[in-house]
Amino acid sequence: MKNTADAKVLIACIGAGAMGTALMKGAASAAGGGNIIFTDVNLSKARAAAKALGAGVRASNLEAARASEWVFLAVKPQALPGVLAEIAPALGEAPRGKAGAGPPVLVSMAAGWSIARIQAVISGAGKAPAVPAGDLPPVVRIMPNTPAQVSRGLIALAASPAVGASRLAALERILGGAGMVDQVEEPLLDAATGLSGSGPAFVCQFIEALADGGVLAGLPRDKALRYAAQTVLGTAAMVLETGKHPGALKDLVASPGGTTIEGIAVLERNAFRGTVISAVEAAWRRSLDMAAERQAGAG
Repeated sequence: MKNTADAKVLIACIGAGAMGTALMKGAASAAGGGNIIFTDVNLSKARAAAKALGAGVRASNLEAARASEWVFLAVKPQALPGVLAEIAPALGEAPRGKAGAGPPVLVSMAAGWSIARIQAVISGAGKAPAVPAGDLPPVVRIMPNTPAQVSRGLIALAASPAVGASRLAALERILGGAGMVDQVEEPLLDAATGLSGSGPAFVCQFIEALADGGVLAGLPRDKALRYAAQTVLGTAAMVLETGKHPGALKDLVASPGGTTIEGIAVLERNAFRGTVISAVEAAWRRSLDMAAERQAGAG
């Protein structure tokens, strides 16, 4: 991705774990590593992530938020209240050195935390507000998945109206270095969690099973795993690039009386498709339950 003037922004990533670091690796291609700063309770972890990208480090979350136009909240859901309380004083201010800019945009990947709940915590939820209710900061929720670590992720996002079209477009450019970005209505983020968030684990199980089948048939383990992974990768690319329905592509391989239709018949007898559908549904319902549990805990 080319660096463009409108993509040159200062990004703070609070949390230097695997997902935050993966997204910042992609962001570096749009904003440049020098425009990214990390914070983490483990300062050595933040330094290691920063060194890999040519980014900076701050010891204070508040200092990082005050300096940035984008604040990525890459912390565990249970840590979010403390982080929000810490950075709240910065959220009604323009970033330092950015006269005329609005408050920083919060980009949260904490499962179960709605935009409204994040804003309620920032405003003090009925206590003396850190930020006036009418000046709540713009918030974006994202659901990335683990292939973002190799720039092949799927990042679903939902934004509060205060973000605005121009900043949303800028954020999509920032995230685009980590993979495909798609905007959804916020209630659909739980469905995205069940499908694209949990899906890589399901796909890994499928790849492992394919490889085991190859080993059973006599292939060496290393070849079987490579063949299985490349088969999944190539087939996924074919679905995306041709735009054809997966069923149509399946029919291209399933010759009458051949090997493929024999295998498909076994999958159908063992409820392969129904089991996968049920797995996504279970993950989706668990995401809904987790959100409800956290909301009840906050109440």
